Amino acid sequence: MPPPKFSDDFRQQFRELLAWRRDVRRFRRQPIDPAIFGELLGLACLAPSVGNSQPWRFVLVEDPVRRERIRDIFARCNDAALAAYSGTRARLYGQLKLAGLQEAPCHLAVCVDETTADGHGLGRHTMPETLHYSAVAAVQTLWLAARAYGLGVGWVSILAPREVTRVLEVPEDWSLVAYLCVGYPEEEHVDPELERHGWQERLAEDRVVVRR
Repeated sequence: MPPPKFSDDFRQQFRELLAWRRDVRRFRRQPIDPAIFGELLGLACLAPSVGNSQPWRFVLVEDPVRRERIRDIFARCNDAALAAYSGTRARLYGQLKLAGLQEAPCHLAVCVDETTADGHGLGRHTMPETLHYSAVAAVQTLWLAARAYGLGVGWVSILAPREVTRVLEVPEDWSLVAYLCVGYPEEEHVDPELERHGWQERLAEDRVVVRR
């Protein structure tokens, strides 16, 4: 089968997809069609992985009691994070909305199977962290696919990973890589929320590109 040929129009739309991919914290409560969500997970599984190990494990968190326990973990961790700041930065942090755990119709935990035999260890002997990088690649793939369907994704990192995996009762050798809120955005912005609210601006290219 010959590879597809992508047009200039497609490349422009792809650039717009990247630009409009936002970390969403404000969701409508509208449910997601299970068929669409299944498609998103299927697309996420097309992500690259070290040794073709496909170490990602997707946990749909649907139980209200477990969700409430996750929100409790977030609240405690968020209070601790706030306490680490002072002055103006603390006041600004306290005004930020940093998760959509209450409103988002879908909670998705992305774990990595640390002991998977798939891939036979290829590529991991010198850089074992690539197992986690592979799961992150699946998260990014899902994030872009969700945007293409008009959905938003919020990555909640203000959590204690081991507490979350205990709440979810996943195998001991699964590590939490990402806890995602997924749903239809309440508002649309091309600029990142943290930039819009004065926390951090986008860095210029000369800050992140080094030539040797």
